[in-house]
Amino acid sequence: MSATLESIPPYVFYELDARRAAARAAGKSLIDVGIGSPDGPIPPVVVEAMQRAAADRQLSGYPHFQAHPAFQQAVAGYLGARFGVSVNPAKELLALAGSKEGIAELILSHTRAGDVVLIPEVYYPVYARATLLAGAEPVFVPFLSDGRLDLDAITPAQAARAKVMIVNYPGNPTTTSVSLDELARYVEFARVHDILLLSDLAYSELSFDGYQVPSVLQVPGAHDVAVETHTCSKSFNMAGVRIAFVAGQAAAIARADSYRSNIGYGVSTMAQLAGAAAFTHHVDIVPPIVAEYRARRDAIVSAFNAGGWPVSAPRSTMYLWLDVPAGFGDWEWVDALIAGPGVVVTPGLAFGEAGRGKFRVSLVQPSEKLVLAAGGIVATVPRH
Repeated sequence: MSATLESIPPYVFYELDARRAAARAAGKSLIDVGIGSPDGPIPPVVVEAMQRAAADRQLSGYPHFQAHPAFQQAVAGYLGARFGVSVNPAKELLALAGSKEGIAELILSHTRAGDVVLIPEVYYPVYARATLLAGAEPVFVPFLSDGRLDLDAITPAQAARAKVMIVNYPGNPTTTSVSLDELARYVEFARVHDILLLSDLAYSELSFDGYQVPSVLQVPGAHDVAVETHTCSKSFNMAGVRIAFVAGQAAAIARADSYRSNIGYGVSTMAQLAGAAAFTHHVDIVPPIVAEYRARRDAIVSAFNAGGWPVSAPRSTMYLWLDVPAGFGDWEWVDALIAGPGVVVTPGLAFGEAGRGKFRVSLVQPSEKLVLAAGGIVATVPRH
């Protein structure tokens, strides 16, 4: 094992999985709202596309390096219809085997030892881990009270060394969302400091109550400094298919493609054709999925509030981001919920030191189970 890999702390989700497995081995029945893994079905139109692809002779050969033409066309159509964004599919688009790997490839292809990557202080783990694997330095940018990044906290020396800045709105795990004007602030910061702005838009379609998630590529001039990753995993119940894309600055797309071509051979043709079907039919596929998550959100929020735990309904993502009750450490709280009501949640420290003292609940169970989970969580808090 390389010294770099050995220096990276153990992955918190491995520890969570071990505790969950131990409880089940002991006969404990669990309601798992830890990992954000969709439990809904893959849309039928996508299943049909995969079935056709499986019987197609083209699947015998290697996939297209950059992207299958059908995937390029579908994604370009989706970006235009959904965000009013135009891209050159040949230069500004790259298929990814999931956005997590794509984000890592973008970081690894744009940084080296001594460089800095600017990362939100509460973050999806791959942001920091890929940075460390590159030998670069993660610099964690604090949030303002409303969830915006405090750009004034970035020192001139850090900005001068920075090669990539990551933003994630709607945020995992924070559920925070921002306006297009706020995204424009990040675009301008990246332009001034000659930094690649990487927008992780994993929850582009999971929004509620009339809120529509914006794309950073809607900002004038963003194509010159920014790329954005989109995925089928959450919005289309396709996490197991592993299909996503990155769009934006042509130079960054070319650099990521060059890096990846040295270690792999493109993205599965079947996955790309599945993704093409999803993006082509997004207008029909997304509303029922969003309606289900909205019903789940409303059910669990109501259950918490009825139990005396005030919770506000997030307007996007598939999570709740809650405070660990007084008297518990992060892992103590996780263990108490597993041992008591049998509820599995994710400790906030999985998302960085700034996440300590919080925990994430994923809406990946039917409403009735989420209500039971909320009741179990509330009942575990000591009454004084």
